[in-house]
Amino acid sequence: MPHPYARIVAELQRRIATGELRPGDRVPSTRQLTQEWGVAMATATKALSTLRQQGLVRAVQGVGTVVADGRRAPRAEPEQELTRERVVAAAIQVADAEGMANVSMRRIATELGVATMSLYRHVPGKEELVVLMVDTAIAEESLPETPPDGWRARLELSSRLQWRLYRKHRWLAPAISMTRPQALPNALNHTEWSLRALAGVEPKARLYAYLTVFGYVRGVAMNLEAEAQAEQDTRLTPDEWMDTQEDFLKPLVDSGRLPAFAELVTHDIDFELEDLFEFGLARVLDGLEKLVVPPMR
Repeated sequence: MPHPYARIVAELQRRIATGELRPGDRVPSTRQLTQEWGVAMATATKALSTLRQQGLVRAVQGVGTVVADGRRAPRAEPEQELTRERVVAAAIQVADAEGMANVSMRRIATELGVATMSLYRHVPGKEELVVLMVDTAIAEESLPETPPDGWRARLELSSRLQWRLYRKHRWLAPAISMTRPQALPNALNHTEWSLRALAGVEPKARLYAYLTVFGYVRGVAMNLEAEAQAEQDTRLTPDEWMDTQEDFLKPLVDSGRLPAFAELVTHDIDFELEDLFEFGLARVLDGLEKLVVPPMR
């Protein structure tokens, strides 16, 4: 009897060959495969990795694994030396496409085509790997050597840069701890830049002001990976999911017990995290103005 991963591969090959899954369509995630086939995560991972090696599927950031364009031939990768940088890059690629929950030493080894134990010569373990992933991702966006004039413009710039990183790497916000901060050289460069924007403020207030802004941006961004995972699992966009809730919400709205909420519903307001981020950032900085401006006069 074929190995379970081979049966999964054969079934997905069939769906692709018959057109049941067309180029660009999402294939089941590793989590969905474990539920559908009753197999371990490692088995599901090996199945998708095999299909990627065959050129039948590819990973897409923030979407998951999709059917590849049939005209695109699989690329023969030259033999490369295993390095810490390659391990981290592979882990980021998996996290970008499928979420941090699918990052494991075994999974990264499968992606790189090496034995799992060989990774430990470069990265001590999963916890250290995550720290390296975070700091590598943060290094992708650099702050200008010459900051804009004024504390507010500087914090707006650093906050929007932070938000861009979170949008690009949806796993990043949950991977960063405020209460147990990791040793992140590139992140500390950003911290230093923001603290300088608050020069003149009393030390404790300065720290808390920085953490308030940082925590706000990170807090909104915490929704990004959860939403991406929910969309992969349900295959519903936020608007499509809201449509499924109408039968539940309509009686509550019509009951008269929620007049303020009912009044909002009549305005058909589009909710976008991007808009929420900008709205909230402005309010947070408005609140800090009384703290920051007097010492700087």
